[in-house]
Amino acid sequence: MSLVTIERDGPMAVISLNSPPLNLFDRAMTSELIAALEQVLDDPPRGLLIRAEGKVVSGGVNVQEFRGLSTAEGTRLWEQLMGLIDRVEGFPFPVVFAAHGLTLTAAFELSLACDLIVASESAQFGLVEIVVGLTPSMGGPQRLAERAGSGRARQLVMTGGLFDAETLERWNVVNEVKPDEELDAYARKLTSRLANGPTLAHAMTKRILRGWRDDGMAGADRVTRRDAAELFETEDLRNSVDSFLENGPGKATFEGR
Repeated sequence: MSLVTIERDGPMAVISLNSPPLNLFDRAMTSELIAALEQVLDDPPRGLLIRAEGKVVSGGVNVQEFRGLSTAEGTRLWEQLMGLIDRVEGFPFPVVFAAHGLTLTAAFELSLACDLIVASESAQFGLVEIVVGLTPSMGGPQRLAERAGSGRARQLVMTGGLFDAETLERWNVVNEVKPDEELDAYARKLTSRLANGPTLAHAMTKRILRGWRDDGMAGADRVTRRDAAELFETEDLRNSVDSFLENGPGKATFEGR
C-alpha cells in the first residue's frame, strides 16, 4: 500500500498521507512524499491540496528515526526535510492544506509551507519536539513567526502545547475553520476554485510575497516592478480580458499557463 497517494481532478491535484492510524513521518513516508511532490511538478496542476486519510493528519515523526544520530547525520536529515519544504513553497500554483484531528510536528511544519491552511473545528496543532529534546527543524518556528509573530512562535514551540484550530485562526496561522464533517469537501472546493483561476497571477502573488518575506516592502516592490508586467502576455490575462469585455465580469475562463 502506498503511504502517499496522488489523485487528479481536472486542473487540481490531491496528495494524501495514507498510513493510518497515525500517519507518522519516517524515512519511508518522507521518501514517498518527496516522490509525490516531484511527480506533481513533472505534470503541474493549477492547484494542489495536501490532506490525510484516517482520524488524524499525523501524530508527528517516528521518534525511532532520531535514535543515535550524529551531528552530521542530523544535518543531512534536516537538509532533506527543509528541501521538502522548499519544494512546496516553490510550487508556481496555490497549495492548500487540510488539517483534521491531530496535526503534529512535521505535518504542522508542512502545513506552514502551504499557501492556505483550512482546519476542522476539532483539529489540534502542536510542535512538540521538546519532549525529545529537539526544536522544530523543518522551518516551523520561522514560518509561525511570519504568520503569527515571534512571540506566538516562541509560545507554540517552547511550551510544546496543543492548540486548537479556533485559537490558531485568531492568531492568523489557520486561514479558515470548518465543521468536521464539511472540511474535506470544502478543502476540495476551495482548491478547485483556485485551480480554475488565474494560475500565473497566483504564482506572481507568491513571488511578490516571497520578496516581502525575504527583503521586506522594498523586496516586494522590486519583484513587482521587475516581474509583474509579465502577466500582460499570458493567455490567462488575454483570454479573461476578452471575456470580461464581451460577456461582463465573472465570466472569465482561465486556461492558459
